[in-house]
Amino acid sequence: MVNTAPSMRPRVPHFSSGPCAKRPGWALKNLSDAPLGRSHRAKVGKDKLKAAIDLTREVLQVPADYRIGIVPASDTGAVEMALWSMLGARGVDMLSWESFGAGWVTDVVKQLKLEDVRTFDAPYGELPNLKKVDTKTRDVVFTWNGTTSGVRVPDADWIAADREGLTICDATSAAFAQRLDWPKLDVVTFSWQKVLGGEAAHGMIVLSPRAVERLLTYKPAWPLPKIFRMTSGGKLIEGIFVGETINTPSMLAVEDYLDALLWAKKVGGLDGLVKRADANARVVAKFVRETDGIDFLAVKPKTRSNTSVCLTFTDPVVTALSAEAQAAFAKQVASIIEKAGAGYDLGHYRDAPPGLRIWCGATVQSRDLKALMPWVAYAFAEAKAGLGKKAA
Repeated sequence: MVNTAPSMRPRVPHFSSGPCAKRPGWALKNLSDAPLGRSHRAKVGKDKLKAAIDLTREVLQVPADYRIGIVPASDTGAVEMALWSMLGARGVDMLSWESFGAGWVTDVVKQLKLEDVRTFDAPYGELPNLKKVDTKTRDVVFTWNGTTSGVRVPDADWIAADREGLTICDATSAAFAQRLDWPKLDVVTFSWQKVLGGEAAHGMIVLSPRAVERLLTYKPAWPLPKIFRMTSGGKLIEGIFVGETINTPSMLAVEDYLDALLWAKKVGGLDGLVKRADANARVVAKFVRETDGIDFLAVKPKTRSNTSVCLTFTDPVVTALSAEAQAAFAKQVASIIEKAGAGYDLGHYRDAPPGLRIWCGATVQSRDLKALMPWVAYAFAEAKAGLGKKAA
């Protein structure tokens, strides 16, 4: 049987899981109001940064008593700022089920070298047993959405409402596409380049009043680099949370983030963004149901991400291959799609099981995903046929 290439291609073939697709209708001219060549500490710069914080609060529906800051080094910088500034006051439970969560475990155990650390991990595609996590008396660090596994926590019901410790949540591929349970979260971090398709290098940190209290009452045993410091002289550096950034931000990137936030409001705010991501994820789910040999990496439907959707190849011909050959097969599938101009950056994360990772965040159009799916089927069939030729 001849495998025929699809006749249609996505209008926008950008499906990278970060940096992600720009919002529909984006154009460089939209950033013409950026105060380039001006100081970020001038009134025009501060006003832009304050507007970014205020719009973030509005779109994400962040409680009024939570503080929001723009910090260096993307989501990684924001997470590290929280870990180095707040951990050590009490025991901590670390959750890990994909590469970024595993990275935070490494930082806490090998860099901070905390003594009272419990790790709860699970293989790619699954969640740890959340019932065993002590959210009552201990600090907890977890990712809301596993960007490299496509597995997310379904809710925050497992977190104690009357907790004594802090919950530190890396929400970088969840914010703006999934509903975060703010009363259960004390520190939330994310970056601009995920769901809203902003430019890289800037991170966001959101602090509950309880997190602020920790900062004011606890001093870590280790020195803190300047870019991690949120207090001075025993007081919170309030400027961080009104747009006075620790280091120099890119005002062009800030303008791009503002553009994305204004677009988010136009499509219905958080409700509209979640609806768009859910609709996109349903396109892939329909394809998986109708296609043999391809399945979700996330085992349970309720834990499947609606942003970083990860697929795995379950065809016996493929699973019979060595791990190295399976990885090569997955790269071949992604390569066929990319060479056709039908979809870019679909390869699995380097530490994840072989497969595809398709970004379905709010800036992606469902029509483009519908055009992509036949190309996934075509490339899979082509790569599989190539295995037969090699065997012959």
